[in-house]
Amino acid sequence: MVSDPGSRNAATSGYGMRAGGVRAVPWLLNFVRPHAWRLAVVVVLSLASVGLTLAQPYITKFLIDDGLMAGNLPTVIALCALLFGVGVIAALLTGVNRWQYVNTSGKILFAIRQAVYAHLQRLSPAFYARARGGDLLNRLDGDVAEVQRFAVDSLLAMVSGAIALAGALALMVLLSWQLSLLAFVLLPAEFLFLRYMRPLVERRTRAVRERASDLTAFFFDTLAAMKFIQSVAAEQREAERLAGLNRLYLSDLVRQQMTGFVAATVPGLLTSLSTAVVFVAGGYLLIKGQMTLGALIAFSVYLSRATGPVQTLLGLYVAAQRAKVSLQRVLDLMTERPVVTQPSAPRAVPADAMGEIRFEDVVFSYRDGERPILNGVNLAVPARTRTGLVGVSGAGKTTVIDLLHRHYDPQGGRILIDGIDVREMDLTALRRRVAVVAQDTVLFAGSVFDNIRYAAPTASDADIREAAALAQIDDFICRLPHGYETDVGARGTALSGGQRQRLAIARALLQDPLVLVLDEATSSIDRETEVRISEAIDRLFADRTRLVITHRPEPLSSADLVVELAAGQMLPVSATTAGSSDGRYGAHRLAG
Repeated sequence: MVSDPGSRNAATSGYGMRAGGVRAVPWLLNFVRPHAWRLAVVVVLSLASVGLTLAQPYITKFLIDDGLMAGNLPTVIALCALLFGVGVIAALLTGVNRWQYVNTSGKILFAIRQAVYAHLQRLSPAFYARARGGDLLNRLDGDVAEVQRFAVDSLLAMVSGAIALAGALALMVLLSWQLSLLAFVLLPAEFLFLRYMRPLVERRTRAVRERASDLTAFFFDTLAAMKFIQSVAAEQREAERLAGLNRLYLSDLVRQQMTGFVAATVPGLLTSLSTAVVFVAGGYLLIKGQMTLGALIAFSVYLSRATGPVQTLLGLYVAAQRAKVSLQRVLDLMTERPVVTQPSAPRAVPADAMGEIRFEDVVFSYRDGERPILNGVNLAVPARTRTGLVGVSGAGKTTVIDLLHRHYDPQGGRILIDGIDVREMDLTALRRRVAVVAQDTVLFAGSVFDNIRYAAPTASDADIREAAALAQIDDFICRLPHGYETDVGARGTALSGGQRQRLAIARALLQDPLVLVLDEATSSIDRETEVRISEAIDRLFADRTRLVITHRPEPLSSADLVVELAAGQMLPVSATTAGSSDGRYGAHRLAG
């Protein structure tokens, strides 16, 4: 895992680029270092394969000069057998090397992706409110893969390329130092050209990455809202927006590809010019008798073998700019500071906890300088009671849930459960003991079993069926094509709103929380079913604290305490203030 990042601002400086305190090279080494010995095996196998490959042209020289030209058939047969044997061994080494490389490279890729995802799991809802889902997917997929390729592929390509180039150069000099000098006379010009192209490649690559993120975000948003788009007849408008995004992407892609084409083609042309000069000079030496045919052929093969590593090493210079763009986009995520963190010495939730909740002078706003949503709130919710919380939209009801779950911490005051500040509690234990059933139920693609079991992964099938029966949904599930094994579809789209809410209630029942928060949890259920479920919840959770957030009177009919959020305060309410039509909420009193 990586260290906790610093500020959001990022600055770059070559490969030592720093983003909010995270330096690129050390960060990447965190993932490469555990696989160093595997990479060392890959390098050794690569070197052995390169050595065998370099030996083949030299064997060919003797085959031509000492075998074919000398008319010595036994030598020809022996050298041909040697060539074949060397080729077989090189192929076997390459196959083993490929297997080892794919395994190692994949593990590094997955480790980077898991680290980025683990960091994203720590970020607050505020981050996801401003981030584009499609852009996050693009960074987790495309950018992380690009970073991994550069971290592993480039390292191996640099090592094997350098060794292959050094070996080829040494043998070329051994065959003819004059031709060797001519072969690389234009190399400085290639390097200077690529240095000129580097910033242009970086800009064009960044533009393409951003356009790809725009497209991914478009699909991510519109596919999830397709029913709504159809209901307002906006298909043509969204199709035109997609066409516009495609045009922008294609325009930037063409520029980027043409820039890459020029960056690759010009050095290639310069290399071809050098090769042509070498053959002219080599032909002259051969005609003058200063070089044998076998030596010229071997030299030409080594020249081609050296040209590949040269192009690879020069190409890495350009590839580094593409990787730099992706790395910066990944580091931008890693430098997002979590709003809340695990305490250094977390306190466990007591085994005998009762579930008393206290708000003491709580002050909270989402942004500095804004008017506080909660402004000095004091409230005591007795343990094992049913408390109703009402208020207009935007009053801060959801904020109360987020503070209880520690998605945020208050700027002032504190929140206590059984006398313990929630900021001192183990974060995972706290969130498991405070269950929330929200109006917008979160379901995942998978079976009914999987979705009810999500908050309690060790629950048995019998426990799940019991929870579903208590949530008044067992009969419906049994009528599904495959019962509890039926797939609910992406985000539960195969179910109605009421069915999704009852599944969420079953999930909460299975979680066995200390505090149960019902946030408009029965808004999509008919009143008769709502009453039955409410009675079941009161019966099953009679010894647990229940916080009911609602605009409807029915869930408050048996409340021990009813309070209203207004103007940043918790206030006592009358039946009519809370929205009841018949004035029956039971006793309502303000505590604290």
